[in-house]
Amino acid sequence: MKIIFAGGGTAGHVEPALAIARLWRERNPEESIIFLGTAKGLENELVPAANFDLKLIPKVVMPRKISLSVISAPFAFSKALLSARKIIKGADLLIGFGGYVSAPAYLAAKSLGIPFVVHEANAKPGFANRLGARLTPNVAVAQAVPGGSLSSALITGIPLRSDVAKALTNSAGDWAKARANAKSTLGFSPTAPLVFAFFGSQGSVALNSVIEKSLPSLLANGGQLLHAVGKLNPLPKAQERYKSSTYIEDMATAYLAADLIISRSGAISCSEINALGRYSLFIPLPIGNGEQRFNANHVISQGRGEVIDQALFSQSWIDSNLRRLLAKSADSPLAGSNTDQDASEKIVNFMEYALTGKRD
Repeated sequence: MKIIFAGGGTAGHVEPALAIARLWRERNPEESIIFLGTAKGLENELVPAANFDLKLIPKVVMPRKISLSVISAPFAFSKALLSARKIIKGADLLIGFGGYVSAPAYLAAKSLGIPFVVHEANAKPGFANRLGARLTPNVAVAQAVPGGSLSSALITGIPLRSDVAKALTNSAGDWAKARANAKSTLGFSPTAPLVFAFFGSQGSVALNSVIEKSLPSLLANGGQLLHAVGKLNPLPKAQERYKSSTYIEDMATAYLAADLIISRSGAISCSEINALGRYSLFIPLPIGNGEQRFNANHVISQGRGEVIDQALFSQSWIDSNLRRLLAKSADSPLAGSNTDQDASEKIVNFMEYALTGKRD
């Protein structure tokens, strides 16, 4: 069989697709798996590293406002659609996770009579998956969507990366010990409070600046800080009880070690924080589809996080609220959440159902 995965652009689209592809390959080692992507997406790094084939189609950005791109968009989309048809032709099943490649992939599959599955990770669905959900009965979501074409979708959660899933399983026996060991592994005191700040793989100049200016407060009274500044930002000067990095490979250990996490609220970050984190301050990306404002609702509903607008996040705000946030963390459960632990199996079973009409 030939299975197509359409999930390119950001880690939020690629990582869930990779988690599902790994499990599919584990169950069906002889089957062909092909990823669709674009030339500049993160899939160009992650997919080949995971030993999957990657085929590229032209990137199509749907304009959000009236501009010259409105005129060129239909031509670009047609080109992407034709490219997708050539790659998808002869496939047995396609699964899409949203992003730039998914809309043309869904239409290509529909035109070729190939069954496909849609998975939406965000609490507020994007254009591609809203389109796809109108073209197939096989629709899954991470959390319930109150209205629109995804309102009756199967709720599966978000597939966890293998390191996060492993840490969740291994920590279940003794969360206190797991969290203390994680701090020690990172070179921090296992007893002093640790704040972990990160703002995506590229980072955020504005948010990193607030963190750097707030170092006196964050490091006061024995406080500790782990700071991932992103690949496009310079590293701040080293200080005692402060560690900075452009990118953290072992995110599972960082999540476990942190008493307080300060981050964006992308769907994948929220899922991983929900699995391993303790208490979080979410700062939604102020541009885009607006989905980040809603992604953290599941964590917040459990009393394990809160949201602040980027415009309000400042050195003075941290000075006034850090002690309160750490107290919230101390009162929150030591254990993480297993809400998404079985998401990969649920989605693979759903794919098999779409393919054969049978569910394990």
